[in-house]
Amino acid sequence: MKPLGLVDGRLVDLNENVISMEDRGYQFGDGVYEVTRVYNGRCFQLRMHVDRLYRSLRELMIPAVYTYSELAEFHELLIKESGIKYGAIYLQITRGVAPRAHGFPENVVPKLTMSIRPTKVNTDNKENGIKVSLVPDERWLRCDIKSINLLGNILGKHRAQLAGSFEGIMVRDKYITEGTSSNFYVVKDDVVWTHPANNLILRGVTRTLLIEKIFKDLGVTVIEKPFTPEFAKSADEAFISGTNAEILPVVTIDGQPVRDGKVGKITRQVIEAYEALIDEECGRKR
Repeated sequence: MKPLGLVDGRLVDLNENVISMEDRGYQFGDGVYEVTRVYNGRCFQLRMHVDRLYRSLRELMIPAVYTYSELAEFHELLIKESGIKYGAIYLQITRGVAPRAHGFPENVVPKLTMSIRPTKVNTDNKENGIKVSLVPDERWLRCDIKSINLLGNILGKHRAQLAGSFEGIMVRDKYITEGTSSNFYVVKDDVVWTHPANNLILRGVTRTLLIEKIFKDLGVTVIEKPFTPEFAKSADEAFISGTNAEILPVVTIDGQPVRDGKVGKITRQVIEAYEALIDEECGRKR
């Protein structure tokens, strides 16, 4: 079992130099990406990830030069050749290689790179919850595009980690948007609140599964509406979601306990339902 890379369909060692100095992803952050989890040797919700990838490509006017079948085959190849049964596959497509100039180049072919690495689940975070800190949302205004340019997210994550928190929860114009690498939710009077899926947040694949399936199955009401940090701190429960994070309870915000500082009932139900969904799709046995 070892981490492994793939470039335009060709398997490579992760230490191999494969990126041109004039790749626009390297010089401009001109590209998009996706991360798909692997459980029991199978990709979880790959179709949703690829559909979102195609949307990001369209929004940035980068041609889609690989079909879904080809991308699925590349994912399966990485899993097979790496021997990794539980991991994460990172996929990146840049506009391609061209002499550096701000305008879109002509006659360039987008560049695909992928890698697979094993993952470990932090059961303590899932059982006992995480600390989060509020940080300023300093990103651009097209957060709905999964761009590889993540400086705003990185700065927010760093500020949160310096404060001893697992995640930074971003605030723009006095309202919470999302986490630096997750979507954010609070529960108040048995109702889940989360920011609407507009240009100010990324429509997470896990978020979509929660809203379109899991919350409905649990009979939980969801309100997609901006809310303030003060509202979040007065909530009964809070949690984050993401491909890598899965579902993690939030027990403190800026050092202040969320209610009694313990994982709430609805959060527990959401975690269990999400775990069951993974088990069903990937044949995982716990």
